[in-house]
Amino acid sequence: MAYPASYRYTREHEWISVEGKAGTIGITDYAQNSLGDIVYVDAPKVGDTVAAHTTFGSVESVKAVSDLFSPVSGTVTAVNESLKNEPDKINTAPHETWIIKVELSNPAEIDTLLDAAAYEAFIAEEQ
Repeated sequence: MAYPASYRYTREHEWISVEGKAGTIGITDYAQNSLGDIVYVDAPKVGDTVAAHTTFGSVESVKAVSDLFSPVSGTVTAVNESLKNEPDKINTAPHETWIIKVELSNPAEIDTLLDAAAYEAFIAEEQ
């Protein structure tokens, strides 16, 4: 699967799409493929703050529970409520299915993340 060039990526396999100071965060195809069938998503509440490179929730699959790491610092502005009943949407459309949206408190943090080419090279090394 091609990784969207407009997204930025973490080494923990999260993606972020940024417009202005608004960031939309999900997990990559590599992550969902490694996890297997996702059965539960634990996310923060609207108004909670997240910090770059720290956990903000978890994803539970039939294989394991994995922490979710925020690519940036900011305040949660939206949570994808549909994932409560349909967490497997992440398996079928990982790059379209977001988990949280945040208002970035430090937009410069985006520059520390991997672009699509660097992320693809990173996962190639992991395999």
